[in-house]
Amino acid sequence: MKKQTKVAAIQLATKIGNSNTNIASCERLALMAIKNGARWIALPEFFTTGVSWNPEIVSAIQATDGEAACFMRAFSAKHQVVLGGSFLCRLSNGSVRNQYQCYANGSLVGQHDKDLPTMWENYFYEGGDATDSGILGTYDNIRIGAAVCWEFMRTMTARRLRNKVDVVMGGSCWWSIPTNFPVFLQKLWEPANRHCSLAAIQDTARLIGAPVIHAAHCGEIECPMPGLPIKYRGFFEGNAAIVDASGQVLAHRSNEQGEGIVCADILLEAQPATEAIPDRFWLRSRGFLPTFAWHHQRWLGRRWYKRNVLRK
Repeated sequence: MKKQTKVAAIQLATKIGNSNTNIASCERLALMAIKNGARWIALPEFFTTGVSWNPEIVSAIQATDGEAACFMRAFSAKHQVVLGGSFLCRLSNGSVRNQYQCYANGSLVGQHDKDLPTMWENYFYEGGDATDSGILGTYDNIRIGAAVCWEFMRTMTARRLRNKVDVVMGGSCWWSIPTNFPVFLQKLWEPANRHCSLAAIQDTARLIGAPVIHAAHCGEIECPMPGLPIKYRGFFEGNAAIVDASGQVLAHRSNEQGEGIVCADILLEAQPATEAIPDRFWLRSRGFLPTFAWHHQRWLGRRWYKRNVLRK
């Protein structure tokens, strides 16, 4: 019988596009997790850069085996832990992916490219191959899967991983409804957005039948609004969390709690998933504004990416 394992997820106060600062903060927080007894540690999606509509992010794109990968490999080897996180990396064919890598004791367990960019993410990378299941590999007889941000919002993530993994490593870079919008719109849309950012993780854990170690970003962000003559002002939603296979939250950190870690003891073992996966593309409703931004920014972003990021 497997024993429970202490795991941790990092919540990072992100400096947009500043890889050196963000990696240093991740190392500091990961050491904090180790002091708390954690043997598995999740870093956020885009842990090197965060993401907003900031063209300077392009200069922070790394090689698949660049500084971010070297940090994870060396840290996991030195401290004999499992460590995973995603970052923007350029493949040998010149395309860019949002790639989740997981290392155990210095060895690469596996990698997963996020399936679809979300909103302004389309400016910086393209989606992964359809054959990428998100199953990373096995370590210590534990089957590891990966999912990031709005992959938790899509039913195909649950279909790919259902009853096939013992734990899901993941993270998000989920932003708020703009705080410079009229107050009545914030009150109308933000509660549902915040609720969804955690509930989607709980839903996915339950539908897959495996616990989730979910890292996150926090802090305020400001940038131009792609394709519109206004600025975006808002914040990252936070919600670093440890969620068990039934969808119960065992540990959680809100945006208001700021940077830090969450830790919990969990059983790294699949539980039979019997609840029917909804017969639709989206697991949860996105709401009017995110739906508009999904289509509008994707249309603009794909063109900008081809002109300014993709290398033929």
